[in-house]
Amino acid sequence: MSPHEITRGGKDYIGYDYKTAAVEGGKASLYLDAYENFGWMPDGAVQERPLGGTVVLKLKRDRKILNKAELTRLQQHFEACMDEIAALEHSKTQRATAVSLAIGLGGTAFLAGSVFAVTNEPPLVLLCALLGIPGLIGWAVPYSLFKLLVGKRTAEVSPLIEAKYDEIHEICAKGKALAH
Repeated sequence: MSPHEITRGGKDYIGYDYKTAAVEGGKASLYLDAYENFGWMPDGAVQERPLGGTVVLKLKRDRKILNKAELTRLQQHFEACMDEIAALEHSKTQRATAVSLAIGLGGTAFLAGSVFAVTNEPPLVLLCALLGIPGLIGWAVPYSLFKLLVGKRTAEVSPLIEAKYDEIHEICAKGKALAH
C-alpha cells in the first residue's frame, strides 16, 4: 500500500472529489507531484493527447480532507504560477517572431518591387538593383535577428521563471503540511 492511498478500516464509505487537468506533456510530472501536496491522488492512467502534446491527469481526493478550503486556495495559487511560467516561456519567442516576420515581409516587398522594376518596359535595372539589395538583406537577417532576440529575452525572463518555481515549491510545502 502506498503512503498516498486513503484507507479506512471496516466498511466506512469514502467519498471523493474528482479533478481532470489537461497539462503540457513535459510538465505532467511536476503537476502530479504538486497536486499530491494538495491531497490529490492519481485516479487511473494518465492519458496522452497526440495533438498539442497535452496530457490529461485524472485525480481524486477525500471529500472530507482537513483544511480543504486552504488547500484549494494553495492549489489555485500553484495553477496561477504555472500559467505565469507558461506565459513567460511563450514571451521568449513572441517578440522575436513578430520582428523577424516583419523584416522578412519587408524584404519580400522590396524584392517584389525589384522584380516589377526589371520586368518593366523598358527595364529599370538601377531601380531593380536598389530594391533588390534591401530585399535580399530582408531575407537574410531575420533568422540571426530571431536568435539574438530570443537569447536576450531568455536572459531577461529566466530569473523570473526561477523565482516562480521557488514560489511553487513554497506553495507545495505549505500544502504538504496541511494535507498530511
